[in-house]
Amino acid sequence: MTGIEWGVLMFGVLLLLLALRVHIGIAMLLAGSLGYVMVAGVAPLLSFFKTGAYARFSVYDLSVVPLFLLMGQLATQGGLSRALFQAGNAFIGHWRGGMAMASVTACAGFGAICGSSLATAATMGQVALPEMKASHYSGRFATATLAAGGTLGILIPPSVPLVIYAILAEQNIAKLFLAAFIPGILAAVGYMIVISIVARMSPADAPAGVRHDWSQRLRALLATWPVLLIFLVVIGGIYGGLFTPTEAAAIGCVATGFVAWRSGGLDRKGFLACMYGTAGATGMIFLILLGADVLNVFLALTQMNTELAKWVIGLQLPPLLVMAVIIFIYLVLGCIMDSLSMILLTIPVFYPVVMGLDFGGMGAEPKAIWFGIIVLMVVEIGLITPPVGMNVFVINSLARDVPMKETFKFVMPFLVSDLLRIIAIVLFPGVVLFVFDLPWG
Repeated sequence: MTGIEWGVLMFGVLLLLLALRVHIGIAMLLAGSLGYVMVAGVAPLLSFFKTGAYARFSVYDLSVVPLFLLMGQLATQGGLSRALFQAGNAFIGHWRGGMAMASVTACAGFGAICGSSLATAATMGQVALPEMKASHYSGRFATATLAAGGTLGILIPPSVPLVIYAILAEQNIAKLFLAAFIPGILAAVGYMIVISIVARMSPADAPAGVRHDWSQRLRALLATWPVLLIFLVVIGGIYGGLFTPTEAAAIGCVATGFVAWRSGGLDRKGFLACMYGTAGATGMIFLILLGADVLNVFLALTQMNTELAKWVIGLQLPPLLVMAVIIFIYLVLGCIMDSLSMILLTIPVFYPVVMGLDFGGMGAEPKAIWFGIIVLMVVEIGLITPPVGMNVFVINSLARDVPMKETFKFVMPFLVSDLLRIIAIVLFPGVVLFVFDLPWG
């Protein structure tokens, strides 16, 4: 068999293992190892294992992942999510659907110091669901809103999947973070427009809340100062040239931990919960990274990536059509896989294809940044698409009285907003490529 044939066969083995519910990290490790042995033999595989794991996990930039995860854990313990929700509710909660809009703004704010969509959805769900239920919001609309709002956790920087993409594509993390800001804001605005439309079409699902006076609004706004301070220290420090993203994450952990301790939420039990949660999530991510490395080395041996890129380029299809097909494949994969697994599995295959195409004379680095943001937005959609929308499962675990099919039904308008935003970014790359017009671009 040729290398290409072995590559296709092992991809089939990988999909079979996933269908059998084998963990994605183990599935990639097994498929990659088997293919490696078939193509190169056992001795080269053992030689790779001898140094491969250390080479991957000793990458300095990768240390930002557990730090951002820990920052999100500490923010949860510090009660920062509640302050964000209450501030948003104080200002716009009296609008029809206003409390749902406040949940979206709180998700965006929490995402700015978290970096994980599942953590954002779970944390905001615990805070906002009881409040929305007390205000007579329907369970299906409340859960759908929070599931969609939770996706902002990976779209608003800092973002763990974006860090992984930066490492895989060898791109600048700071530029990717900055490029994600406008798409993140557009996502939040789009969700609020959806809420406004649904609230007018079905008033019983999203009633108006109580109006707060300006003194209450001011107190609620002042309570969010720790979030603003942490965000300015982390993001402002990166773009002010004071420290690297990894150093910023470390400083953010210290600042968030101090706020959590000061609020009384970081006792011994809370601290251990943060450490255990961070360790578990980090171990899961690193296992997937190791499996992806083995699979990618096998694919490099088969030359499958290179040959696929040459084949696609040789077809001379319009670049936007190729991009549309890639996006469609991501949407399909999003129905059965989580966001991080999709990135690790597909970037080694799709990245060479995209980099070999001409999108209006776009340079290599801008093209890589643009593609990274598109990938991030598409895998974000996978968090709320049936049948494996992880955010929907997380939220519905907090509202077991709401049928999951009803939540998925009300998620659909948010998916339409997501698709329109992706089309806009594909057609107008300048929305994300403004970073190259800035002094540090």
